[in-house]
Amino acid sequence: MKYYIHWVLNHENWWRSGLNPCAGGTDHLKELAMNKPITPSTYVRCLGYGMVKQLADFIDPQEGWKKLAVDIKNPSGDNRYNQMHLRRFEARQQVGKSPTCELLHDWGTLNCTVSDLVDLLVKNQFLAPARLLLPDAVQAKENISVPLPFQETMCLNEKEAPLGEKQVASVSPLPAPDRELEMPVSCGLSTEESASLLNSTRLQIFLFHELKSFTNNFDDRTVSAGGNKIGEGGFGVVYKGCTNGRTVAVKKLTVLADVSIDDLKKQFEQEITIMAKCQHENLVELLGFSNDFDQPCLVSDYMPNGSLLDRLACLDDTPPIPWKTRCNIAQGASNGICFLHENNHIHRDVKSANILLTEKFVPKLSDFGLARASVKFTHTILTERIVGTAAYMAPEALRGEITPKSDIFSFGVVLLEIITGLPPVDENRDPQLLLTIKEEIEDEEKTLEDYIDEKMSSWSMASVEQMYSIACQCLNEKKNRRPDIKMVKQHLEEMAFE
Repeated sequence: MKYYIHWVLNHENWWRSGLNPCAGGTDHLKELAMNKPITPSTYVRCLGYGMVKQLADFIDPQEGWKKLAVDIKNPSGDNRYNQMHLRRFEARQQVGKSPTCELLHDWGTLNCTVSDLVDLLVKNQFLAPARLLLPDAVQAKENISVPLPFQETMCLNEKEAPLGEKQVASVSPLPAPDRELEMPVSCGLSTEESASLLNSTRLQIFLFHELKSFTNNFDDRTVSAGGNKIGEGGFGVVYKGCTNGRTVAVKKLTVLADVSIDDLKKQFEQEITIMAKCQHENLVELLGFSNDFDQPCLVSDYMPNGSLLDRLACLDDTPPIPWKTRCNIAQGASNGICFLHENNHIHRDVKSANILLTEKFVPKLSDFGLARASVKFTHTILTERIVGTAAYMAPEALRGEITPKSDIFSFGVVLLEIITGLPPVDENRDPQLLLTIKEEIEDEEKTLEDYIDEKMSSWSMASVEQMYSIACQCLNEKKNRRPDIKMVKQHLEEMAFE
């Protein structure tokens, strides 16, 4: 790990300036100097900065680099990147740098070739960036059937196959994403699905042009700068709007590079289905949707106090949240997660940015695009697609396992944020990852009191210690040793405020 960090820090300036640290590869240096075309045997470490950046522009959206990282092996055959590596790659993104670039830079030290990289890209359906490297090779591979990387399979089928045993993903030809993205296709629900949802809920169908007028033509300036943009996340941008005197949040879903129309539609349907069926005081309320255009939209209740992440950071000079209010937020958020788990749903992206706050600081869990329903909720689901935010992800989640205990781990990081007021990852902080303060406190390098948010008022050491103890239980590396959400909720409700 220390070598990896040292390598990134010492090689970054070379890559940023367009130079390559190809020591020991004189033949490749000569090839680059003569501007020869890239060949299958070209070392990845010898690719120019411009080419690496072009690859990153395709792969960075929707965190595609995670899919590549979990498939990369060491010469021994073991996985090269573990949980800590992925979190550190993600930390680069927080300071405006590309995780894909850092991944390729590090993997390049193993003398991997362009042929190796193209195989990896094609396996994960990144055909456009693969074509940039070896157009002819990719054309040949397109005719070969491979398992779909987005195919999610449960380890238990209706006959209850043994735990940990994957079903075989269906095999079908890879689509050509370039042609697919050019097709003007509606990404919304079918007429039958829309009618079904409308009959079972009070959802309203909006027209896309109506939402444009609600949001001042989707003004991309931030609200603080006089625009309508509230924020952005997986698969879309959220805007503030107003209809019939009511302030709403409009999430416009967008197709990005190597994200197919079908995947976008799946996210759209997933979020509508869960938000429509799971109505609770600690979950954001879905008011309606639009699906008459190739950019489907979700319309939900507007949260005046934004996200817990922003309020803990006192963004836009908002005042610090008092300790008792933080405790109420923790309890309410656990209540929302508990409701999801009781209804057999796993959120998969629990984080402070997805905990929104009403005018009275009532927390409401949001962003259900990654959530999964489990037929056998007590069992693990295996998926080929690694999703979520690495700084919050449990070890098993980074291996592709979907389990309710992963939500518990993520919530443990949120509890640390509530106590410290610190973001989950900060490249300029030591330690960079917030969850590692647990190790420092256990090793007696620092005390819990050293990390308590100095901006916070009216806190008691007893209740802070209680919340920290709950967080530590949630952050157990072994999922079976973590409490379930009912126990977490109960412990938070029993906390002493005085």
